[in-house]
Amino acid sequence: MAEVLKFEGATVVRGRRPILDRVDWAVDESERWVVLGPNGAGKSTLLALASAQLHPTRGTVEVLGERVGRTDVFELRPRIGFASTALSRRIPGEERVLDVVMTASYAVTGRWNEAYDGLDERRATRVLAEWDLADLAERQFGTLSDGEQKRVQIARAVMTDPELLLLDEPSASLDLGARERLLELLSTYAATEWAPALIMVTHHVEEIPVGVTHALLLRDGAVVAQGPLGDVVTATNLADTFGMSFTVRRDRGRYSAIANV
Repeated sequence: MAEVLKFEGATVVRGRRPILDRVDWAVDESERWVVLGPNGAGKSTLLALASAQLHPTRGTVEVLGERVGRTDVFELRPRIGFASTALSRRIPGEERVLDVVMTASYAVTGRWNEAYDGLDERRATRVLAEWDLADLAERQFGTLSDGEQKRVQIARAVMTDPELLLLDEPSASLDLGARERLLELLSTYAATEWAPALIMVTHHVEEIPVGVTHALLLRDGAVVAQGPLGDVVTATNLADTFGMSFTVRRDRGRYSAIANV
């Protein structure tokens, strides 16, 4: 087993205020993590560090064996798959879905002068099929539903066989059917032998896919709890994280939380 991510005292300060505060965290290549916390907890900043998009103000961050700030991030970033709403906004609405996925090979969000071969197209076509998107390959990205766009982003993120996959709220804003379909696909993907280490950010325990092995809870930039999923996603820890009391249930590998009012 090998570590793909290691934070030691990782701190990010903006305007004298710590957005992340002395975070210690390690992720193994075999693990699938969910990061939970309220708005403003530091979850997106955590992913920005993990994706080598941001340097820590203090402490160290190692990604895939490379220390952020002491390595060429332009060589490191293509080894990381990343999907987020912010990335989606940079994809041209008129871009063909097949091209949205293929352009991951060059880490660009719109076709320009890159050269692709038959292997690239076959790979992108196969990935689209795996994420239930084969029928949308010729559609324009901007014409897709939110759920379809989310799956296209994930297909794009896995196109290059990343060593680390980061998903920032992949099921946010989806209706019930679209959410459940996406979580089913994520569970299937996470169970495959070739899937990389996975880190998924969400606000809701109901959005944790089956197959996630570990959890990290954040509040005000600090770690509340971290470790194996069943040990961390508890009523006590969620109360400490979100500031209110919950009844937590687990059924067939899925969690739910209801406030005690």
